[in-house]
Formats: sequence, structure tokens, C-alpha cells
Amino acid sequence: MPATQKPMRYGHTEGHTDVCFDDSGSCIVTCGSDGDVRIWEDLDDDDPKSISVGEKAYSCALKNGRLVTAVSNNTVQVHTFPEGAPDGILTRFTTNANHVVFNRDGTKIAAGSGDFLIKIVDVMDSSQQKTFRGHDAPVLSVSFDPKDVFVASASCDGSVRVWHISDQTCAVSWPLLQKCNDVINAKSICRLAWQPESGKLLAVPVEKSVKLYRREAWSNQLDLSDSSISQSLNVVTWSPCGRYLAAGSINGLIIVWNVDTKACMERVKHEKGYAICGLAWHPTCGRISYTDAEGNLGLLENVCEPSGKESGSKVSSRVEKEYNDLFDGDDTSDVVGLLDDNAIEISSFPKRIVNDEDDDDLMVASGHPRQRSHILEDDENSVDGTVLKSGLLEEEEEEDHAGSLHDRPPVTLQRSLWDGPRPTPRQRPFQSGSTPAHLTHRFMVWNSVGIIRCYNDEQDNAIDVEFHDTSVHHATHLSNSLNYTVADLSHEAILLACKSTDDLASKLHCLHFSSWDSSKEWVVDMPQREDVEAICLGQGWAAAATSALLLRLFTVGGVQKEVFSLPGSVVSMAGHGEQLFIVYHRGAGFDGDQCLGVQLLELGKKKRQILRGDPLPLSRRAHLTWVGFSAEGSPCYVDSEGCVRMLNRALDNMWTPVCNTREHCKGKSDHYWVVGIHENAQQLRCIPCKGSRFPPTLPRPAVAVLSFKLPYCQIATEKGQMEEQFWRSVIFHNHLDYLAKNGYEYDESTKNQAIKKQQELLMKMLALSCKLEREFRCVELADLMTQNAVNLAIKYASRSRKLLLAQKLSELAVEKAAELAATEAEEEEEEEEDFRQKLNAGHSNTATEWSQPRLRSQVEEDAEARGTDETEENPELHTHGQNLFSKSANSSDVPAIKSGAVTPSNQGRVNPFKVLANSKEPALSVNPPRSANILDSMSKSSRKPTAAHRAASSEKCPVIKPLIPKPKSKQASAASYFQKRTSQADKTEGVKEENPKHASLEAPAVCSPNTETQRPKTGFQMWLEENRSNILSDNPDFSDEADIIKEGMIRFRVLSAEERKAWTNKAKGEAAGDGVEAKKRKRVGDESHSEESQKEAAKENLNLPKKQKPFDLSANQKLSAFAFKQE
Repeated sequence: MPATQKPMRYGHTEGHTDVCFDDSGSCIVTCGSDGDVRIWEDLDDDDPKSISVGEKAYSCALKNGRLVTAVSNNTVQVHTFPEGAPDGILTRFTTNANHVVFNRDGTKIAAGSGDFLIKIVDVMDSSQQKTFRGHDAPVLSVSFDPKDVFVASASCDGSVRVWHISDQTCAVSWPLLQKCNDVINAKSICRLAWQPESGKLLAVPVEKSVKLYRREAWSNQLDLSDSSISQSLNVVTWSPCGRYLAAGSINGLIIVWNVDTKACMERVKHEKGYAICGLAWHPTCGRISYTDAEGNLGLLENVCEPSGKESGSKVSSRVEKEYNDLFDGDDTSDVVGLLDDNAIEISSFPKRIVNDEDDDDLMVASGHPRQRSHILEDDENSVDGTVLKSGLLEEEEEEDHAGSLHDRPPVTLQRSLWDGPRPTPRQRPFQSGSTPAHLTHRFMVWNSVGIIRCYNDEQDNAIDVEFHDTSVHHATHLSNSLNYTVADLSHEAILLACKSTDDLASKLHCLHFSSWDSSKEWVVDMPQREDVEAICLGQGWAAAATSALLLRLFTVGGVQKEVFSLPGSVVSMAGHGEQLFIVYHRGAGFDGDQCLGVQLLELGKKKRQILRGDPLPLSRRAHLTWVGFSAEGSPCYVDSEGCVRMLNRALDNMWTPVCNTREHCKGKSDHYWVVGIHENAQQLRCIPCKGSRFPPTLPRPAVAVLSFKLPYCQIATEKGQMEEQFWRSVIFHNHLDYLAKNGYEYDESTKNQAIKKQQELLMKMLALSCKLEREFRCVELADLMTQNAVNLAIKYASRSRKLLLAQKLSELAVEKAAELAATEAEEEEEEEEDFRQKLNAGHSNTATEWSQPRLRSQVEEDAEARGTDETEENPELHTHGQNLFSKSANSSDVPAIKSGAVTPSNQGRVNPFKVLANSKEPALSVNPPRSANILDSMSKSSRKPTAAHRAASSEKCPVIKPLIPKPKSKQASAASYFQKRTSQADKTEGVKEENPKHASLEAPAVCSPNTETQRPKTGFQMWLEENRSNILSDNPDFSDEADIIKEGMIRFRVLSAEERKAWTNKAKGEAAGDGVEAKKRKRVGDESHSEESQKEAAKENLNLPKKQKPFDLSANQKLSAFAFKQE
């Protein structure tokens, strides 16, 4: 069967790493640049034993229960194995020892150091030492002859030497390597090795081949190479039987040859292409352990059998099984047919070799056996197999075996090798903010709410929950009898999940600590053969993704909600408010890349999908390490290369890189472990991990804060810095628009400050471009500015005597003003249309004041025509005038209204101003109006003699809406139209009973032809009067009143909502006083026909100042406040 490559795992910090097996092969021993030696029972060992031997360990060797290490303190130390107790120092050098090896029986060690020396030391008596001098540069590696006659060494001086141990002289020297001045600069560490048992061959990795030198003759016997080797080989090792030789290259390729046939048996590629710096063959079976320059440990299995019999396929890869799955169901003959040109051709092939290599020997890279018909059968000129076999055996017994390998019949092998992209193993599911599950003490989650730790050792198996804000909840200690592996934490609940066992199903356990009842826990069992792989919490909901490719939603109280299928196996999930962020596998990645997809859902009342399985961008050959939301609700994620990306909603939901944590790391093996992101503060909160990818639980890690930086070009220049600052400010304040759009409350001052900062940066960039004579660039920058900033840019251009630029900027300002006006008009139309739909929802098609304005005007004017008589009879009725938001009568209802009776609607809407039979108090209004300014903008008009004239006048009087701040939540505003407010109504009734007569004086009426002269001033008009001089001074070329009003509207809109509201309220106050005076004058003029009425009017005019305070609100304003008060 082909060699199987297990997934690599983290062994040591980044740097040179060495590996070896113990005598029995039951343990793997590694050492690394972190100064630790780790003893692994197997590659899956979750808790390897660790022995600290120094600051750095460069090499290790194990024999007869003694562990020897070359340490950075210039010593070679001995420790007992497996206890790890120090057992003394064997020898010292003036610099670091680079390599150390045992001889065959474990009685001596050989070590080479950076001071050009090689020493052989007796393990039992360290005083017995031999020193070999002759190299002119640091020694790279050493190797003992199995017969203890020679020792070989490689050096940075470019030479490979063989020494006589007895007299410490150099037997032979070959200039094979490139010269360098130190080990760290060497292209290859050249780990050479003698053939076991006989020691007849010395293997030396040189460039892209392995050279084999014959013992004592010191001739180059043969070279082993392969077309797949693209870079230099770094290390070689022999199989225990001596028939196979394995080599590792600096680009992560591991190749195994059969030395007898020169056939390439295995080709395995490192999953990330790191340099192979350690290689060890299992002493009894076909397993090869290897380490890379990044501190990772890997294992190859089924490389060969202990007897030396070759395993099935001779060409394998770490992803062979996954790659074969792509072709399940294909006929083998089809695969072979595609590769007919590469069929193996054998001329006079010895039957001995064919018999030893079973049918499975003839296989292509995909693993499918090739048809036997493609093998050329022996012809009459072929050599008899038995004769050849006996001849070979006789040659092996002869002492002089110099030409035996060349005397064999030539063998031509053309192996098929798939050189295209290879599938990448899929990333396993993980919980963001958690450390690996195999640790006994680990973080289950660390987020902005708190920390969940898990302790699983001999003493205790428990879970500790700690909250950053103790006012949310106190710290909690939970037992972990069910062995929970994933967890999540929110302000409402704690969510835990465990895998299924033979006896128990996978469980989802929720502790709803914010519940107001006594039952705060619930548990849900998953169906059989379905495990929970990822979980998350949101506002009022919990989600669990399972191995059955299902996502299950629950309420935080335990009610099961929607269940839907995922397009692929889940990788991780995160929740925030109503948002659910899911990352899953879209397909198979290639060449180390992961192929991930993302779904972003909103789980509010109107559930919708924002991202529909879009690809998730990652760095090259990186995997996902963190998924979550910023504190403001923007989806973010981090990959293994330290790149932080955030969703840019303003760019049609594209992912923008906002930070690279690797730029802040001091060492290559240092990393940052992300725990939170804050947009307003523009901070990345993370934990620095020195020499590892995740922090330990104890001592408590300290959280560091990193600043964001977008990857813009020429960041060292002033222009590049300002561009990066501007777009970073834009990106990190996009969430404000999202909050406003979805009805959330937010701080407007934050947005105003951000806009101010952005405009300042644009002005600085414009000034810089102007100095550099980049006028076209100035116009491009001005296009990003607001209207006020463009005006400042025009002034700057004028003062800088850039007349053409000033003209272009002026044209741009006009275009911006027109676009702004058009946009606001569209927004008002959309809002009005939405408001109409909300009012008409659930009711019949009865005419409303918007759908039939003509009818409303007729009704109001007819009511006004009878104003004098009805006012005296029913003063309360006309105090508030016609109800603008009640259903208007249709044509059949008009006579009834003209007769003086006000009829309520049949659709459930009651006229709040109808006079009741037993009381003259008005009814409650169930439909408060939308804006307080619609009633205030209407003034009373005198009666007209004809209906035609009245109709004409109603068409000529437009209603101008004053500028008011929009409500923060459209949904809340719409909902308030149908809410009953009894407390405010009682207050209104009391006011009406207290002043029935004066309320009748303030009844609104429809507009008249001279409405414009009588209409009260709006807030904008009052602001324009005070600021007209400023506008004219800034724009002396304005001669038309329309230009002044247009510029004034632009400036007024830039004001904050509070300032505009203050001007509007100021206008209302003056309008109320003017309305009272106008009504006084009209009452005096209209009642001049009768003496009695004149006395009555005089009496009322005299009493009015006494009864009404000067700051009292008019009836219309009281109605407005009653109907529209939302808070």
C-alpha cells in the first residue's frame, strides 16, 4: 500500500528542529529552538513529556536509555531516558555544537561544532576524548561508521571528509558543497549517513541528488536523483535493512529510493513546503518521522516492510486518498489509457525483481494499478531469472563489490507523476477564541463578555466561567462530567456542547443566567450519529452546526426554531445581535489553500441572507484562526498569516484587510491571539504569544492593543499616510450607516466627528496636490468632499491663484448641490410612500387625506363656511379642526358632514374630535399624526363666497414642511401610529375644559390666496434672515434670490439635528404669537356688524391676556405634542 502522511502538528517554536526514535521505536524524541526536548508516544500524543535542556537545542540522539543533546551553551549534555534527569556534560566547545550522533552500540558520541572541531567522546568516561582538526569552517554534520573505523563530516568550508578514528587523520576529502561562513547561511545542512550494518556506502546529499561513496575505495558508486526534486536536498537517512534511502529537501519534498534498483519508491510533499531538517527511520517498521524548519512534526507510515519487501505503490503523496476520491467510479482502464505514453518499459527485466515487486508495484500517481499488458514480456534474448539471481547473490558475498551495481542489466523506469495541484486537507471545525482541545488546561472561549476555562487532569474535570463585567453575572464553576469540548458566552447565557459517545448522544447545554424564572438550564440531545461541531450565541437565540450538515436554531430559552442545511461542513460560527456568521468548506482547496465559503444571515423578524455562500478570501497557504464580530457588529476574521479582514458594507459587502499582526511580531515564532475588535476606537485586542500560536491559561495572559493599518502603497510618504488614514476612517465608520439603516440608536456626534476628520484629511491632500501642481487630482479629491468642504476648496484655489481649478471646483459644487437636492427629494418621496402604505395597511380603500386632497379641502372649507354659528354652539369641535389622520368620508358622506354631524369611520378609526352626546369632551386619537409641523404650518383663512373659488385657492397653497430631524427608528415611529396614549389624552381633556372659549379662537382652516403673506416663518426662513449677510459676503456674485436660498438650504442642511430643531422650535414660538394677534384682528373685523358681537369681542380681547400666559402653547402645538411625543 502507498505511504500515508499524517497531518503535521506543532512541536516546537520556529527554528531548526531535530528528531530521532528510541531503541524500540515506541517513542519519538524531538528537540527545537525553544530549548525543550519532547517525548511523543505517537504523533497523536496530546500531552508529550517535555524536558528543558537549555535555551536552544540544535541536535539530539538517543541510545541505551541515554539522551544526548547539543545545546546553545556550547555543551553536549546527557539526560536519562525517559525520566529526563540530568546526567552530566560530556564535552564543551567554544561555540555551539551543531550535530551529535551515537555510534552503533551507543558507547561513544561524535559531535561537530561551530569552532571547526569534531570530538568523539566515551559516554561512560567523558575524559576519553578524541579531537579532529582540519575543517576551515563550522561543522554541519557528522556520522559514525557502523564498524567504528571511520567518522564522516560535512563543513561550511564546502568539503565532506572521512576520518580514521584510530589516528585522527583524514582519509579522504571531497569538495562537494557550497562554501559559507556559518550554519545559518548554509544552503543545506548536509546530514550525511552511513549504510547500516555493513557500512559499505556513505550517502551525501549534494544539490539535487544523493551521492553514494564506496567504503575504502571512496569512489562515487552512483547518484540517486529524481525529476521531482527542484531544490537542494538537506538530510538523508537509511532504512534499518539498508535497502532504502530517504532524503528531505529544503522545499519540503521527501523521496525514498531503492538503492539496489535506483527506483524512486515514494514522493511525499510537505503540506506547506517548509524545509525538512530532521529525518529518522523507525528501527523496526516502515515509518519515517520528520521535522521542518518551523518546528512542526510529521510522520509517514507504510513506507516499507521490516524485511525490506517493498510496499504497494511506489509513487504516493500525502493527499492520495483525497485525490482518488475525485475519481470514484472511474474505470481503471480509462486512467491507464490516458497514460499509455508513460507506460513502464522494461528491457530484459530480471524476474527476481518482478516477483518481489507484486502487481501493485506498477501503479501511477493516482494509485490505480496499471494493466499488465503494458509490461513488455521477456523475449528470447532475456537472461534467465534463476541464473541472474544466483549470480547476484554470489556477487554480494564477495568482498570486492565495486562493480556489482553497474554489472546488472540496465533498467529504464519512466514513472508517471502528477505534477499538478494537489488537494489540501480540510481544516477541522474550531471555536473562535479557544485553544487546542488536547490541552489539559485550555481556554474554551475568550471574547468581549468573558472567559471560559476548562481543566481536565487527574485532580479535576471542571469549567470556570469568568465575566469581564461582574455586573453581568458572577463567576461560575461548573462540573464537566460530560466532557464538553466547545463553548460560547454572551450577556444572556452560557452555551456548551459535547461529542457523542457509545452510550450518550451529543448534547447542547445552555445556562440561561439572565432568565427571570427559576429554571435557568436546558439540555437538548442531538439525533443519533449527529455531533455538534460549532456553536454560537446571539441576542435571544443560539445556533448549533452539526456533522449532518445541519444548522439548528434555538431560542435562548430552549425553543427549537428553524433548521436548515449547510452547503458544506462547518469550520466556525459567530453571532452578534441578530447576525449569524457561518464559515464552511465550499470544496477542496489545492496547494495548501483552503476553499471556504461564508454565509451572513439576519435573524430578526424579517430573516434575510446578506452573504449567500460567497468565497472567503485567505492568505496563500493559510487557514482560518478566528471568526467573529467587532463590538459595533461588523463581521471580521483572522487567518494563520495574521491578516485581519473586515466586511466593508459600503463596498457591496467586500472583505477589506485592516491589519496584519505579523508586522507587530518581534520574532518569527511569535504570534498574536485575537480576542476582540473595536471599530470606534480602531483597536485590535489580542494576546501576544512568544514562541507559540496560543497563550497558556496560567499565568493569566495580558491583553495588548494593536492599531489598524490598511495595506496602502507608499505608506512612508505624507500622501500615502493621509490616504490610508482617510479610507481607514471611512471603513471604520460604515457601521454607523448600517445602524441608522436598521433602526438602531447610535451617537450622532461620533459620526459628525468622523466626517469632520475625513474632510480635514481631504483638504490636506488637496493642499498637497495643489502645491505639486496636480490640479486634476485636486478635483478628484474634491469629489469626495461635502458641500462645505468644496466651498473651502474653492476659496483655497482662488487664494492660490489657481483660477482654472477654482472654476472646475465651482462646477463640481453646482453638480453636488443638484445631486443632493435630487437625492433628498427621492428620499422624501420614498418616506411618504412608505408612510402611506403603513396607514393603508389592513384597511379598505376608503379615501384618505393623501389619496383625495380635493375632497378634504372641500370638507374643511364647508366646515369653515359655517364657522361662526357652529363655533358658538360647539366650541370644542372646532378647537382642533378637521382630523388630518382619520379616514375622510367618501362622496356619500359629504352631505352628512355639511349638515353638521361628524360621523366616525366604519373601519375602526374614530374621529378623536367628535362631540359625544353626553359630553363635549373630545374622544381619544388612536392615530397620532407623523409630524408635529403639518398642523403648525396651516393658518386660518377667511371665508370665500363660492365653492369654485375655494377649490382654486386650495390648489394654490402648497404646504411647506419645515426641516426637522428624522426619527431614529422608522419602525418605532410607524408603530406609534396605532398606539393608544391615555395619560396624555387625560391631560389634553383637562386643558380643553379649562379654556373652551380660547381654544375655539385657534381652530385651523384651509389656506387662502393670501396665505403666503400670513403663513408663519419656518426655522429655515429665520436662519436665512440672520445668515443672509454671511452668504452674500462669501458669494458676492449672487444677485438672484434663488441662488441665495439654494446656498442657504445647503448650509442649513449641514447643521446638526439639534441646531435645526432649535431654529424650528423658535419659529413655532413666534408663529403662535403672530397667530393669536391675527385672530384678534379678524375677530374684531368680522363682528363689526352687530353691537352685541362687538362687545363680546371686546370682552374677550380684554380677558385674553389675563387667561392665557405669553408662553402657553397654541392648541395646534398641544395637539402636536400629544400626538407625536414618542419618548
